[in-house]
Amino acid sequence: MYKTKLGETAVVAENISFSYGSKEILKGISLEVKFGQIVGLLGPNGTGKSTLVGVMAGDLEPGTGTVTYQGKQLSDYSRKELAQTRSVMPQNTEFPFSYQVYDIVAMGRQCWEANPALDNEIIASSMAATDVAGYEERDVTRLSGGEKARVTFARVLTQQAGVVFLDEPTAALDIAHQERTMEVCRKLADAGHAVIAVMHDLQLAGSYCDRIALLDKGGISAYGTPPEVLTSERLSRVYEWPIEVATVPDGRLVILPKKR
Repeated sequence: MYKTKLGETAVVAENISFSYGSKEILKGISLEVKFGQIVGLLGPNGTGKSTLVGVMAGDLEPGTGTVTYQGKQLSDYSRKELAQTRSVMPQNTEFPFSYQVYDIVAMGRQCWEANPALDNEIIASSMAATDVAGYEERDVTRLSGGEKARVTFARVLTQQAGVVFLDEPTAALDIAHQERTMEVCRKLADAGHAVIAVMHDLQLAGSYCDRIALLDKGGISAYGTPPEVLTSERLSRVYEWPIEVATVPDGRLVILPKKR
């Protein structure tokens, strides 16, 4: 696994701008993520969350700005080094070709030197963590959307990168698997990884994230702890819908849309 240290800066995006043709998607965004944190990227559709992940992961070239991992420019990493440093779960978890599930999950080990005993141990552990143990010989194209998402997450875990990008990791999952996925994210962060997740479920984000970056119109409207960012006034303004936020006695946030 890529060596990390809790509390150290993992990723810094500085003054990131990005456009598709004449349409500006990101406008001078700066963001710092530390090892040991789950950072949720929230905001309405079309605000640039997935694009920001693409830029920070090195899959998209920004118009302006820089991305560094532990002080080293993203552009200075080889493809192999980058794969060992960060892993990415894309929003689209469809598979165009017929593969066995085991082979998909095992792809996460290709950036490391082959070590069959260790590789098999990591693959088995990752499949157990994502509740796809026993799926090894199943055809990935015949799985449900939620099962495909869990297989993709297992592949990400086998990569054992220090920085983990997840684009809507809970979108296709039932309630139990949403919670289990976020529990795995919590364990990753506690073990020293940095987890950056695009999320639409405000309740899950408020419960599990250490920091929230709330995107609005291509910029970051607010960045801080869930109680600092997820306020009724701010969420209602950004999402253009009345949203009520309450704090229950144990300190958790309860976030509910209201009827107009």
